[in-house]
Amino acid sequence: MAALTPLPPSLRRGLVAFSSSLFINNKTWDSGTAHTYQPAHEVLSSLPLQMMLYFNVYYFPFWCLAEGIMLHLKYHLLPWHYQFLLVTAFLILSLAEGSRLYLGYVGNLQEKQVLILQVPELAGFLLLSFLIQLPLLLFLLMDSQVIHLPLEVPMHSLFLAFLLLEIVAAFLALRTMTKQLAAQFYLRQLQEGGRGQLELGGTG
Repeated sequence: MAALTPLPPSLRRGLVAFSSSLFINNKTWDSGTAHTYQPAHEVLSSLPLQMMLYFNVYYFPFWCLAEGIMLHLKYHLLPWHYQFLLVTAFLILSLAEGSRLYLGYVGNLQEKQVLILQVPELAGFLLLSFLIQLPLLLFLLMDSQVIHLPLEVPMHSLFLAFLLLEIVAAFLALRTMTKQLAAQFYLRQLQEGGRGQLELGGTG
């Protein structure tokens, strides 16, 4: 049974198109430079990505609790605009991380389902990681006006290490999945074309 996903159909189609345009050259089988895809089934789920997601799921609640306590301790020492920025960054990071980890699990573990189900979730996971979590975490870690408490730097650094490794692993897994998806699409076209020719030959 396929895992439920919060992504609306229009967003799923957009993420599939984004992944295909990023990893697959728009070549036809009639072109002499077309890629040769292997239609045979292969395991597409990424074990390194799944391991990092597993540990990240257990680490994130501790990070969230510790960061909330440290933000409370230093809140009155910060300028008013940094109070607003840090609270906003903490809330966005906390809310987006749950969706990001869920999309990563769904996109990486739907190996036994139709392949097209995997691509939008993993693409969404990659975009959330790169466009939201990474800039906010770098801001918390690198900005000198944040007033880093002793525990914050190692906790943010470990979170950043998880994030960077997950981005690399998700990029590689998504590239493999989109190529396999293209192989299935082209193979289906060849099979349908072969059946059509046989039907025409039979009627002739």
